[in-house]
Amino acid sequence: MVRRLFLLLSLAPSILCAQQGPQDLKAFFSPNGGCTQAVVDALNAAKKTILVQAYSFTSVPIAKALVDAKHRGVNVRVILDKSQRTERYSGATYLVNEGIPNFIDAAHKIAHNKVMVIDDQEVITGSFNFTKAAESGNAENVLLILHAPELAARYTANWNEHLVHAEKHR
Repeated sequence: MVRRLFLLLSLAPSILCAQQGPQDLKAFFSPNGGCTQAVVDALNAAKKTILVQAYSFTSVPIAKALVDAKHRGVNVRVILDKSQRTERYSGATYLVNEGIPNFIDAAHKIAHNKVMVIDDQEVITGSFNFTKAAESGNAENVLLILHAPELAARYTANWNEHLVHAEKHR
């Protein structure tokens, strides 16, 4: 029984990938491993939608890439942790001032997600907070999952579940 369970668990990633179809995975690590640039490059390639869930958000290059995407006509929406209401250098105010709707998820002790869904096809996730410190000082990781519409749909559904109880940030 234990061996069958182990075999099933060891096959689970390949089973999930087989259901998903062809996908491209890219991993980045910090400090100074290109995490921010990888996120910015993915945002710069967005054509339709960007959904963001973030615990901490102070990265100027990432905030600028989101604003640039909005100016290109991309529908950008952001859900942030309640700590971003009072964070001194939060990107939340900048995004609001640039016309990007963002919401505060205060329904949890910490809204600790670090996720972006791009064009219903790509998912960015990992331990990487969207901050300068995460790029330059912390040991973090970013995983870009490309060509993954089923996975993107699951993350989008989760984003929408959090939007239901989030409050619009002013």
